Amino acid sequence: MTLQQRVGQLFMVGTPATSADPAVAAAITGRHIGNVLLSGRSYQGIAGAAFVADTLQLRTNNPATAGVPLFVAADMEGGAVQVLNGPGFSAIPSALTQGTYPTSTLQLDAGAWGRQLHAAGVNLDLAPVMDTVPSPAAAASNPPIGAFQREFGYSPAVVAAHGDAFIQGMSGAGVTSAIKHFPGLGRVSANTDTSSGVTDTVTTRGDAYLAPFASGIASGAGFAMMSTAYYSRIDPRNPAAFSPSIINTILRGDLHFKGVVISDDIGAARQVAAWSPANRALVFLAAGGDMILTVDPRVLPIMYDTVVAYAKANPTFRAIVDQAALKVLQAKQARGLIAP
Repeated sequence: MTLQQRVGQLFMVGTPATSADPAVAAAITGRHIGNVLLSGRSYQGIAGAAFVADTLQLRTNNPATAGVPLFVAADMEGGAVQVLNGPGFSAIPSALTQGTYPTSTLQLDAGAWGRQLHAAGVNLDLAPVMDTVPSPAAAASNPPIGAFQREFGYSPAVVAAHGDAFIQGMSGAGVTSAIKHFPGLGRVSANTDTSSGVTDTVTTRGDAYLAPFASGIASGAGFAMMSTAYYSRIDPRNPAAFSPSIINTILRGDLHFKGVVISDDIGAARQVAAWSPANRALVFLAAGGDMILTVDPRVLPIMYDTVVAYAKANPTFRAIVDQAALKVLQAKQARGLIAP
């Protein structure tokens, strides 16, 4: 791969789930983008989603991505967070409901949901949520997770067991999972998408609420999505997605995660608005991240072009880019997108 193609593997960009955005199609061709997210809501069923995925996969020729297929992702947690709907797709219950199932039942159900995604050309589910909300009472004041019943339950043990079942069911169906939102959004009082200064004042490096993430890693989750909240008892200066201590020391070090570290959306999130789009991309990669998620394709060009320019000018940063691209390609190989 050329440097430009390697940098392209480090980006995931959003396209409406109902149609292939021409700007995203052009980005695959012109900026070698290697990953897409089906966003919004679609009620066009498996056939509709597959048409979008196939349209974009056809762009992955040798000049564009060295022939490497895309990770096509969707947010398919269940309940309030289910992007793909309509003929062929089950109505997935909320994680809180899933958390009441026997884990054996949930694994079978997740396998069925995964087969539906696979048929639609989706090979990466940005799920499960491994955040733990402390109690039903706390859920009401936890806008990102508890308010939408995105947690499997109110103890790390319940969250871990059901998250693992979800991951294993999806994997058996040919779909990679992304555990999120490390190191946890279950104890914050605002949403990082719509608020700034969102801070967790509780979580520590050895926190019991990290156990579900450790369990998900052991169960084979290929991706870990970083929160953009601050964690004042770990690194008060940097949001988690921009924190070398949270990514490298805790996630990669303490929890031994060897897969792809993906950001939460840093294209439009209010939490990171103080950084320019270009700096968001650079700081995330420098902190140890591998894949930059921007749901809004309009900020992609400046992010991509800046990463390419810095990689050309700085051998140390170029080595960071190369290592991150290798992580992404290894994950694609593990999912069968690249021949061994």
